[in-house]
Amino acid sequence: MRLTYPTNIKIVRVPCTGKVDVMYLLRCFQEGADGVYCVGCMEGNCHYNQGNLRCRERVEYIHDLLEEIGIEGDRVRMYNLSSGEGPTFAKYAQEMTEHIMSLGPNPLKAKPRKAAALA
Repeated sequence: MRLTYPTNIKIVRVPCTGKVDVMYLLRCFQEGADGVYCVGCMEGNCHYNQGNLRCRERVEYIHDLLEEIGIEGDRVRMYNLSSGEGPTFAKYAQEMTEHIMSLGPNPLKAKPRKAAALA
C-alpha cells in the first residue's frame, strides 16, 4: 500500500519517542519549522515501557512554553498510533499540515543575517 502525505513533512526516526528531548523540539522551531508533531506507539503498548508517556509530557511542556512566549502552543502535538495504522498516519500528517498552514509561518524563523566584516 502506497500512502501519500504532504511533501513538506520531514520524518525523523527515533528508536522510541521517549528519546525525543525538549532540546530537539525547541531546535526544530529555532531552525524554522512551522510545526512539530511526534507520533508514538499507543499508550500502554510502549516497547520501552513509558517512552511515549515521557514524550507526551515533553510535548505538553513545549506547548506551555510556546504559549508563555507568545507563540501558538498548537504548533506542537503528540499522536499515538500502532505500527499498522499507516492510513491514519497519513491522515494525521494532512491534518497537522492544514492546521499549521492556518496558523501561518513560524514567528521565530530566522531572518537573513547580514555578513559580518572583521577588520
